[in-house]
Amino acid sequence: MTTDMTEGRIIPQLTEFTIPLVLGNLFQLTYNAADSVIVGKFVGDDALAAVGTAGPVMNMVILFISGMCMGAGILMSTQYGAKKYGHLERQISTTLLGGLAFSIVIAALLVIFAHPLLILLQVPADIMGPAGVYLRIVFTGLIFTFVYNFFSNTLRALGDSKAPLYFLIISAFLNIVLDLFFVVALKWGVPGSAVATVLSEGLCCMCCMIYIKKEVPLLCLGEKWRIFDVPILWRTFTYGITSALQQMCIQLGKICVQTVVNVQGVAFIAAFTAINRVDDFAMTPQGNIAHAATTFMAQNKGAGKIARMKKGFLSSLILQAVYTTVIAVLVFVFSRQIMELFVSDGSEEVISLGMSYLQLIAFMYFMPSATNVIQGFFRGLGDLKVTLVSTVLNMAVRFLAAWIMIHILGGGFECLAWSNFVGWIAMLSFQVPMILIRWKKEISEKI
Repeated sequence: MTTDMTEGRIIPQLTEFTIPLVLGNLFQLTYNAADSVIVGKFVGDDALAAVGTAGPVMNMVILFISGMCMGAGILMSTQYGAKKYGHLERQISTTLLGGLAFSIVIAALLVIFAHPLLILLQVPADIMGPAGVYLRIVFTGLIFTFVYNFFSNTLRALGDSKAPLYFLIISAFLNIVLDLFFVVALKWGVPGSAVATVLSEGLCCMCCMIYIKKEVPLLCLGEKWRIFDVPILWRTFTYGITSALQQMCIQLGKICVQTVVNVQGVAFIAAFTAINRVDDFAMTPQGNIAHAATTFMAQNKGAGKIARMKKGFLSSLILQAVYTTVIAVLVFVFSRQIMELFVSDGSEEVISLGMSYLQLIAFMYFMPSATNVIQGFFRGLGDLKVTLVSTVLNMAVRFLAAWIMIHILGGGFECLAWSNFVGWIAMLSFQVPMILIRWKKEISEKI
């Protein structure tokens, strides 16, 4: 069901839109988390490390595709808010056709060059084989990743954040069942977890297409699905590439930090894999609140409702503060129990390393909660350069700080938390002046 966010009470609208996004992304994260937990528990630390080292490469590609779809979604939200339905239909069909072609080509290249990518990451030789197999299997399902992200972003642009959630719930539970079947019952190990992920994503795509055909008339384009408009594709590309580069920079920064971690030994790698999963779960809702703000801003920008956009920004900050307070306390108090989810009995070194990070990072989560809302504001305005520059600054400073603290100064695992802190400081130092300038400018002008 589509939703017009240009009318009505703001906080209830943002909350109602955000909750399915949060739940959906948490279920999405269970793909990798289930792989890590089941592989770590039933295969061992080496297998957990192999999945962990493959994760950043896989996630960088997925986030690039997600970023392109997100950029297209901003255009769709603006067109929907302005009620330009004819242009919206051309936007949708062009994005789908262009994205399918791109996904097929990229998937083929990544399957071929998976091994060289892992060499660049300085992956230890004893886990190179399983990590390469995991990547190749996951990349064969890349087209499913695009199709799901395309339909999800399209539905969210029209104000429907609930339907993608339902598909992910089905697919996430299936992924867990298949993980247990392939990894535990058949003892396929790391390859089994990759097969489970691909099959689950395929089902998610199928559910999306069935739902749209039956419940969303605006997306039942019929013959219009064949429309391919080059000017629209180019505009979509200019929006999408900036958003995609931002998403890739986040993952590229993680990959760079992974290269620092990979030379510290298997225990370091396993702990880093686990804490990355925890950070994903903890900070994903922050990003979802920002995505809700983006859709809200874009629809109201299309409708020309500037004052309502500013109220939406302040409402998003309130939601971020409430959520982050809760998650910070939970991560700090239950740091040991969280780490024990990821490792087998007797891996006290991995647990201790992870706890040293989690008990520091918990109360740093307030910083990305602020940066996310500011990112959502600028994305909604269509000013993606600000979001890209601030993200590049954040990740570059984070990597440099981690390298200096660990390699030069000989610091421990907790330095990874402090490097995040330094990166967020750098990001806010750029974002805050930019939003104050833009806020002041919009007092008397239209966007």
